[in-house]
Amino acid sequence: MSNTPDIKPNWAAYLSLFGSASTLICCALPAVVVTLAGGAAMISLTTAVPQLIWLSENKLALFAISGLMLAVAGYWQWRQRYAPCPIDPIKAAACTRLRRINLGVYLFSLLMFVIGFSFAFIIPRFM
Repeated sequence: MSNTPDIKPNWAAYLSLFGSASTLICCALPAVVVTLAGGAAMISLTTAVPQLIWLSENKLALFAISGLMLAVAGYWQWRQRYAPCPIDPIKAAACTRLRRINLGVYLFSLLMFVIGFSFAFIIPRFM
């Protein structure tokens, strides 16, 4: 029996992905819909999905929670960057692959957060 722990994905990275996706839905999606299709499409979208209005009204809390999740995921990514992988070659390959996947998910969620933040807080200041 080995003393090495089972290889598990970094769930903080996946939670940050969902948090960042909600920032895109809150702020970037409505701006893109209005730009491409006009106000009538946005009215149809908010009629079909009224939760968009609630997300937009609470965008400050949404970005704060999402940013906190990203910070926690980033901390765990940083902390685990040099953690040892198991000696077993199959588990070591899975460990390395999972680290790359987790980093990719984290970076993608960070990109989505920045895009959503730009649409919510930066771009409106210039309009």
